[in-house]
Amino acid sequence: MRVKIPYISLGVLAFIFFLIFILPLFVTFEPFRLNPNAILDAPSLEHILGTDRLGRDIFARIIYGGQISLSIGFGSALIASFIGIMMGVSAGYFKGNFDKIFVIIVDLFLTFPTFFLLLALISYIDASIAILIIVISITGWMGTSRLIRQESYNISKQPYIKVLKIANVSKWIIIFKYFLPLVSPIFFVSFTFALSGAILAESGLSYLGLGITPPQMSWGSMLSEGKSVMEIAWWVSFFPGFMIFLVTFALIQLSDYLQSITNQKESYN
Repeated sequence: MRVKIPYISLGVLAFIFFLIFILPLFVTFEPFRLNPNAILDAPSLEHILGTDRLGRDIFARIIYGGQISLSIGFGSALIASFIGIMMGVSAGYFKGNFDKIFVIIVDLFLTFPTFFLLLALISYIDASIAILIIVISITGWMGTSRLIRQESYNISKQPYIKVLKIANVSKWIIIFKYFLPLVSPIFFVSFTFALSGAILAESGLSYLGLGITPPQMSWGSMLSEGKSVMEIAWWVSFFPGFMIFLVTFALIQLSDYLQSITNQKESYN
């Protein structure tokens, strides 16, 4: 059965990427400009998404905040997925004591709910973009590594891998030439999940006041700023929240598609 390509999700992601990263190269936006004559203005032709309680344009702030939110999400997901694939492949290939230590570390991390672990780490550190990327990636690599470890176990049992070991082929050649290409589908699926999870994690931390702080902004911090005026100015929180929803939903749809493709290939094998 042919798996349908999620064109809508891909289109949404492409449009958001264009809006956040490409459009500012050609159009000047002023996310920090205060306008006392336009405080909490509803969406209009002048301000298509309205203004906040300081008269700042919501559309401009969503573009600027999206650059930070997506950069943190992509950076932390990339690092977490890289740690996950290296740890998972190593555990599946070397086994023995390395695998035992790996299991202990993963179980130790998974003992605590991920978001509470994030809160515990970030509460003792002054948050910045780099710090958030590091902290989110540290708490987000376990799921990827466990999946890749299991797949690496299956690969290590293949006859050609045993022949390569008997022939004293370098373990690094075996890992990089044979293991990594075979586990790459799992890596891409896990990366899309990790990206959506990282965006939500950053948004949650910023919403609680533990993430991005003024004058910088992210979609999460904008969501937090709007909660105090929710009853009289719904647009202040709605639009950054809607952007978070669009990105995460599209990424989840893309992850489901990649996972279906991977499962389909495995069933043929």
